[in-house]
Amino acid sequence: MKKAKLFGIGTIAMASALLLGACGNGGGSGDGGGNGEGSNAPAALITDTGGVDDRSFNQSAWEGLQDWGEENNVERGNDGYQYFQSGNESDYIPNIDQALNAGFQTIFGIGYKLQPAIEEQSQNNPDTNFVIVDDIVEGDNVVSATFKDHEAAYLAGIAAAYTTETDKVGFVGGVEGEVIDRFDAGFTKGVEDGAEKLDKDIEVLNQYAGDFSAPDKGRSIAQGMYSQDADIIYHASGATGNGVFQEAKSRNESGDDKVWVIGVDRDQEDEGNYDNDGEEDNFTLTSTLKGVGTVVQDLAQRSADDDFPGGEHLEYGLDEDGVGLSDGYLSDEATEAVEEARDDVTNGDVEVPEKP
Repeated sequence: MKKAKLFGIGTIAMASALLLGACGNGGGSGDGGGNGEGSNAPAALITDTGGVDDRSFNQSAWEGLQDWGEENNVERGNDGYQYFQSGNESDYIPNIDQALNAGFQTIFGIGYKLQPAIEEQSQNNPDTNFVIVDDIVEGDNVVSATFKDHEAAYLAGIAAAYTTETDKVGFVGGVEGEVIDRFDAGFTKGVEDGAEKLDKDIEVLNQYAGDFSAPDKGRSIAQGMYSQDADIIYHASGATGNGVFQEAKSRNESGDDKVWVIGVDRDQEDEGNYDNDGEEDNFTLTSTLKGVGTVVQDLAQRSADDDFPGGEHLEYGLDEDGVGLSDGYLSDEATEAVEEARDDVTNGDVEVPEKP
């Protein structure tokens, strides 16, 4: 299969160039002290319920923090960096308390669900730096980092429109709300615009799992969509999306007609590997990317350098190279269509909606 080189997300510009103005338990116990040189501002990451092995949003953030540690010869532990995994939403405040008690100077809340906890704890701890990803918290010691996910999702919709052979595609969301609405709206708009250019009618099946950490629900939804002849599913559902990949793999390995998955937040190509009659094959059409890991890495460094941009809202879109598409398995026609669509968005010729 030909692998088309597409929009790998580039290095995000340093946050200082992108300022838009003010606007539980598990793996990270925080008990193991670092063995390295340490840091002027040890950094902790509080996951949402997906955890650092969700192969998506949280994992990308954790990889970014690990990269920061490696670049600075800082080891995992109280003197360097650590994660605190949240089994459920009631773990957010206790995990932040653990990070504070362990002496972490910079605390990242990964995901909009942590917004209330970060807001409360940042007010109670004004000498600690906080970062909220995918939402906004006002405060002199807080940086809010958000992404124009709808723009990347729009490109995914264009790619799906130019790839589907059944003229039916699906979207699987995690929990309905402002953030996932962006993915849904952008993808649907992309499919619609692509269909219009192709003079086709393409149906989009949209369904939410109500959970970011339920692969069984993701698989059940995918099973239903593929059974309705959808041949491409785009998921924005965290670890729930692992079930979408499981269902696609099962169908592809059974010799049924090829079905595809579009990944989210990080390059999920590896999740699409499967055996096709003894030959290696892949069903991850492409993945929408958001530079969560790069943002975590950058802000951890800025905090260590005593240059933390507290009180600022940083927003990253296609124009800032903060979101994009991974390398994919697209036809030349689809690749050209996505390139044109990207230019249309960055030039302002296309306005991508944020709500379905």
